[in-house]
Amino acid sequence: MRTEPGTLVALFLQFVVLSLFAIGGASTVVPEMQRQMVEIRGWLTDRQFGELYAIAQAAPGPNVMFVALLGHFIAGVPGAIATTVAMCGPTCFLAYGVSRVFERFRAARLAVAIQAGLVPVTIGLVAASALIIARASDHDWRAVIVTAATFGLATWTRISPLVALAGAALLGLAGFV
Repeated sequence: MRTEPGTLVALFLQFVVLSLFAIGGASTVVPEMQRQMVEIRGWLTDRQFGELYAIAQAAPGPNVMFVALLGHFIAGVPGAIATTVAMCGPTCFLAYGVSRVFERFRAARLAVAIQAGLVPVTIGLVAASALIIARASDHDWRAVIVTAATFGLATWTRISPLVALAGAALLGLAGFV
């Protein structure tokens, strides 16, 4: 845990900026979170980042709670509060304002075009997040196989992703991964 005075301010400011780019949710900025927390600031290792993300996603609740876990790991309870407020606050106010304007001009061609354009951007950002987490978590060929099998199951079947999660947990318990 970091106790330097500037850590909380740096966390807060970093997550304010990230919140404004999180089109489609917090998962879309995971690559930038990883770059900032691991590569630039060195507050976490790739493995720690991947493990924290996995823990947050396995727990019930919204995926934005990942930022609270990051903040807590880096700077304790004050860090969790700072990252959560920074990630949720600005976007809540912005979303409220945009939704009021968007509702008024819902049928306008520009509004329809913006909405259609944001869909592929969001999909690309989520895919980049998945790649970052897979690279951080897949340390050997067995983990790569589990990741590929989970991707295939979630993409090309109607089987719930929870089945893949349970299967991966069983493989981990058995010592395969």
